[in-house]
Amino acid sequence: MKRLLLIACLVLATPAWAGRSCEENPMPVDDAVKSMDLAQKTFATLDASGAQVALISRVGQDLSKYGLTYSHMGIVVRDHPEGRWTVVHELNECGTASSNLYNEGLGNFFMSGLFRYEAEIVVPNADTQARLAQLVTSRTARRLHEPQYNMLSYAFSTRYQNSNQWVLETYAAASAPAGQVETRAEAQAWLKKAGFAPITLRIRSGTRLGARMFRANVAFDDHPFDRRMTGHIDTITTDSIVRFARNLDPTTRVTTVR
Repeated sequence: MKRLLLIACLVLATPAWAGRSCEENPMPVDDAVKSMDLAQKTFATLDASGAQVALISRVGQDLSKYGLTYSHMGIVVRDHPEGRWTVVHELNECGTASSNLYNEGLGNFFMSGLFRYEAEIVVPNADTQARLAQLVTSRTARRLHEPQYNMLSYAFSTRYQNSNQWVLETYAAASAPAGQVETRAEAQAWLKKAGFAPITLRIRSGTRLGARMFRANVAFDDHPFDRRMTGHIDTITTDSIVRFARNLDPTTRVTTVR
């Protein structure tokens, strides 16, 4: 009974449509059960961590050909010591060139047609957690959101933004001295100075052209001309964020949930 009640809370914490596919096809029961099981395990892991805030990633698609595991990251926040966990994250609007910020329960976060039922939790130090908790409910978090979405946005351009980039820039605002990062330009300047390095993907010209022509949520015109002409696309992935967080603060804890 307790397990059923927990699953119900995980699912009903926020609107079910937020961040879902535009297709109305129902999720197979087995996939739903696996998603809820992962949500429950993640809930328990977060509880055991003693954290107030963490970064959380899911495996929404197969990125193994790029040497990547996790596709999407959000910021998970607990509203009070015994309260629920809510994921705040940027989501692309149904494959369009737009995005928005959403609040979701853990159940909904994982009810997204996962490629693999696995999660990664990154717990910063207590000071960064406290700053993140304040930021996700502040105007700064909104200022750091760019609604023009690009799945492969350049790490040091404010023209577009991908979902992981919003997490990174919000993390930068929480890690920098108070008041130093209030805009995306300030976040990127601080990240450069702090040593953030994007992941470089090798994408051939034919693939780039096809993606640009047939997908509204992919663009390359924000990348430096010489880099993109040689197929080097420097973008923000969950892996690059975790690597940066660990380099910035060796006390950062990283846990895998399966």
